[in-house]
Amino acid sequence: MTQSVDRVVLPPAFPDHTQLPESDGTFVKNFQEHPQSLILTDSIGPILQERHPDGQYAIGQDCGIYWRETEPPEKGAEAPDWFYVPNVPPNLDGQIRRSYVLWREHIAPLIALEFASGNGDEERDITPLSRTDEGVVTKPGKFWAYERVMRIPYYGIYEINSGRLEVYRLIDGYYQLLELNERGHFAIAPLGVELGLWQGNYQNQTMLWLRWWDEEGNLLLIGDERAELERLRGEQQRERAEQERLRAEQERLRADSAEQAQQAEFQARRDAIPRLLGMGLSAEQVAEALGLSVEEVREDSQG
Repeated sequence: MTQSVDRVVLPPAFPDHTQLPESDGTFVKNFQEHPQSLILTDSIGPILQERHPDGQYAIGQDCGIYWRETEPPEKGAEAPDWFYVPNVPPNLDGQIRRSYVLWREHIAPLIALEFASGNGDEERDITPLSRTDEGVVTKPGKFWAYERVMRIPYYGIYEINSGRLEVYRLIDGYYQLLELNERGHFAIAPLGVELGLWQGNYQNQTMLWLRWWDEEGNLLLIGDERAELERLRGEQQRERAEQERLRAEQERLRADSAEQAQQAEFQARRDAIPRLLGMGLSAEQVAEALGLSVEEVREDSQG
């Protein structure tokens, strides 16, 4: 008797970063977004290298975080303008990351930042994921996805036009608005840094930029600033070395002058010996008058 075996059809494997779209087709909204991401990444690099000596971390700049499967796939992703993920490889199987696929790596970003071109309504959208009786799926808001599904511990919204910055921290499953510290910054405790606003020029644009500071309130510098600081330190070291050389030269000249004066004084006393002896003074009297020994007086008189 032949027994038939039901065939098991397995669902397709979850796609990875090489199989998912890199973009949802939208344009970068303003000219500040790209340099803003660069200034954040450049300045925090030394901090992350110190915290991850093995190099296991990734930074995303306007690339997708896939958190659910949809059709088309890009509708299941959010693309923070900047985010940092600890303890994951920067590349996958030797390939540059095209996106971050949360269902494959299971490690949420520690912080995500959005640079809002408008008033921030899109970045504060708390619309939940829902489905109607007809099967129509409501696209959830960014705030809701970051808070309820991805559970990103820190979420910052920077309104470029108004210069307003808000930072939220995930507490008991919900975002709570952080308060500014005494320096006007938001503390990102797990990284040992602070996030705030800095007025200055970067890549030919003078405006308010998001910048990092350390816990002592020192601005974390970008590469050009670090190079300029090293140049100034080098100049200061050369100036100090030159000042030290001049000081040593002055000390040498003073020592030479003092020695010459001492020798001249001593010679003047020696020159006075014959004159005083000629006046009838004894060697003992001359020695006492000139501060010399009797032997020196007698030697000079015999010479």
